Amino acid sequence: MSNYMNGAIAEKTSPGLHAAGRRSAITDETIGSLFQPDSLLSEQYFETFHRRTFFEPEKKLMLAILKDAISIFQADLFAFDVKGRRRFEDAKDWITDLDGDWVFSFDNICEHLGLNPVYIRNGLLRWMENRLAKQNLNGSWERKKMTG
Repeated sequence: MSNYMNGAIAEKTSPGLHAAGRRSAITDETIGSLFQPDSLLSEQYFETFHRRTFFEPEKKLMLAILKDAISIFQADLFAFDVKGRRRFEDAKDWITDLDGDWVFSFDNICEHLGLNPVYIRNGLLRWMENRLAKQNLNGSWERKKMTG
């Protein structure tokens, strides 16, 4: 077999022979870096457990408070009884209160959960305005049907 054929066979069996040499050097460095020890201080390691243990229940409580207030705000918007109206007003006052200096204020809970309180508040108020507008349109339509 000629040298030309040997070269052609070598190219077919191992394409990019020169590039393969470079790839193996990069791969060796990459693999080697996987087995190097991480530099992590013991207090950084134990802090991850500390955070989960002590902050997770508080975040669950904050999320439960937020969910409860939003569900009351939405469910009791059109409440006719005194208890329902009072619950709605309390939830609305809590959501719209801008004085967030206590731990379980709307602003503090949203911020601790990683939510934007202004965005959530504006969305809820916009939802309320849309529902009230629909109710007023439906109510005026019902009155027109009765009188007409």
